[in-house]
This record gives sequence, structure tokens and C-alpha cells, in this order.
Amino acid sequence: MHAWPASEVPALPGQGRDLRIHDTATGGPVTLDPGPVARIYVCGITPYDATHMGHAATYNAFDLVQRVWLDTKRQVHYVQNVTDVDDPLLERAQRDDVDWVKLAEQETALFREDMTALRMLPPRHYIGAVEAIPGIVPLVERLRDLGAAYELDGDVYFSVESDPHFGEVSHLDAAAMRLLSAERGGDPDRPGKKNPLDPMLWMAARDGEPSWDGASLGRGRPGWHIECVAIALDHLGMGFDVQGGGSDLVFPHHEMGASHAQVLTGEFPMAKAYVHAGMVALNGEKMSKSKGNLVFVSRLRRDGVDPAAIRLALLAHHYRSDWEWTDQVLADAVARLDRWRAAVSRPDGPSADALVEEIRDALAADLDSPAALAAVDRWAALQQERGGTDTGAPGLVSRAVDALLGVAV
Repeated sequence: MHAWPASEVPALPGQGRDLRIHDTATGGPVTLDPGPVARIYVCGITPYDATHMGHAATYNAFDLVQRVWLDTKRQVHYVQNVTDVDDPLLERAQRDDVDWVKLAEQETALFREDMTALRMLPPRHYIGAVEAIPGIVPLVERLRDLGAAYELDGDVYFSVESDPHFGEVSHLDAAAMRLLSAERGGDPDRPGKKNPLDPMLWMAARDGEPSWDGASLGRGRPGWHIECVAIALDHLGMGFDVQGGGSDLVFPHHEMGASHAQVLTGEFPMAKAYVHAGMVALNGEKMSKSKGNLVFVSRLRRDGVDPAAIRLALLAHHYRSDWEWTDQVLADAVARLDRWRAAVSRPDGPSADALVEEIRDALAADLDSPAALAAVDRWAALQQERGGTDTGAPGLVSRAVDALLGVAV
């Protein structure tokens, strides 16, 4: 599967700061020092509907992580998956009487278009669950051989008790885990499981559903968590720098994935930092495909909204915060974009050297994009009030905003 084209990241004078970011597993900030190549895995979409603002906010957060690392002169090895076979996709295809493969391809293509328009830097490896199946099957077999997996009516489950570190990502108690498991694709009430929390690794073939050769597992399809584990281990190995996604993935997805990988390799931890973006609401409820309360990036674009304004709307909120999308949020972003473009369109202006360092400092401090935007606002206000004589300043501001914030002005 191919990703989307990369927008050019302008070079800036000087060098950025090492990233200090909130780690869900430890509950506090950690300073990441990845070495010359930073490794990041971000969980991708299940392509049964268009990209909504909750998706966009998540991918914007991890785009900022990449930009901070690039500004420190590191290479970035970024991997993202596409869950292109899963129950929600199959259910939507059946509801709409369309081929599930075509639906997945259509929505993945639209996601690529949205990411391109928003200037999100693409992953080096963009991998679909279906194409990863040949690598998933041996991992499930190995977990079974290690005694960490068992069969139940043809399905194969992972035993959470096989990982002594289980629970160290989310730090939830058993009752909370069971509730979230039921809400987020698990089956804690299925009879015969060793532990209600045990997640499925391999689902035996069902009538009318797609299935693949699972070697000794029999025909079927992979569970959700092992998909990401197989892709991450194949392309990044253990101990990569950041495992990223929305906060709704902390449990069960990232908790289970970490346990799968740790039992498979005997190493700990799977990732040095577990980083999670907040949820975006509409009309008082989290945006979700199941609820249908969505604002789509593609629809805003069709309505003539500048993608740079959409991006500014996202950047106006700290990535870990939960916030609500409103017409006013977008209007404020459009106004801000207009002010910035007016400021950089002049032939000279106040020196921008300090501004570049302010943006760098803000982003290095747990991706504080609101503080970065406020710094640019101050420079733009100063430009409007009294201007300046630095002929290179407007161009430097334009390049810095593009390179560090992904906004074309």
C-alpha cells in the first residue's frame, strides 16, 4: 500500500530542541533522545468512512512530533497501518450493499487526499492489515507455542496473564478494563475464555466473511491488536521511540499490543513512550463513526475551507486536550490565517529570529502548539502596528510556520 506525497519541509537556521512529551505509561513527561533515526508508529484508520476532525487532530499531533525531530536534524522512520479488514468495515459494506474491498480502497484514497491537503508528512511505510497477514500468522503461532495463546472453538486468544507487564500502559483496574473491552471491540463475556480480558489473535473463518490461509491456525483473519504489533516489529523493531494514537486506544489496543510484543520478544518495553491525543467533540459528544456526529475534512474542503485554516483550528488546542469543534473554532482559524498571510506578505518586518526559537521551545515542551501560535500572533501584531526593517523576516516566519507547524502562509 502506498502513502501520500510529502510536502517539502523548509530548512531553518539553527537547530531544534529534543522533545519532552507526556508518556501515558509513566503518567508524566519524558525527554526523548532517539539517536540519529527516530522511530514512531501511529495507529491508522479503519477505512469505512471519511476522515473526520478527530482523526485529523490525532494525525496532526504526530505530524508535529515528526517536525520537531526533523528540526533536530534527525531522520524519522514513521510507520502507520490501515485496518483494511475489520468488523466495522464489513458491517458498513453489508449495510450499503457494496464490496468491502472497494469501500476500503475508496475511503483510504480519500484519507490520503485529506492528509495531503493538510500537509501531514507521510509515513515511510504505510501498511494494510491484509498485506500484513503473512507476517501475522507466524506471530500467532509463536505465541501459541510459547503457551501465551489458546484455542476456543477455532478462534485463538492471547492470555493476558502471560505478560508480567500487562496493565503498565493504561494502569486501569480490572473492572475498568472489562468495561472498555466490551465497548471497544472485545468480548469479555464470551464463555470459555481463561480471562475475560483475553483478546482475539486469530478469528476462524465465518460464513460470508473474508478469510485467509492461517497455516496451522486454519483459515481466518487476524485480531486488531496483533496486526499493529506485526507491522511495528517488522519495520521498527522493539523499543521504538513513540507509540501514538488517540486516547481511546490506550486500552485495549495499546495495552494489548504492548503485551503481545513483549511476550513475543522477551523484551520490555515495546515503546519508550506511549503518546495519546485527546478527543474532539461535536454537540457535546466525542466525534465517532458509530454516533455519526462527524465533521469531515473532505466536506470542509469541498465547501471551500482552506486546509491551512483547518490545520490552524487543530493547532489552537493542545494535542492532549479534549475539545469541541464549533463554527467559531473554524472562524477564528480563518481569521488567524488571514492575519498571518497579511503579515508575511510585506517586504520587511520585525526580526523573526527570536520567534523561531519561541516556536521551537513551545513544541519541544510537550507539543504546546497554542503557545507556538500565540508567539506568531505577537509577531504578526507587531508587524501590523509598526512593521520593521528586516527584509528577511517575513520569509523566515513563513518558512518556520511551514516547517514546524505544517501551515502554508
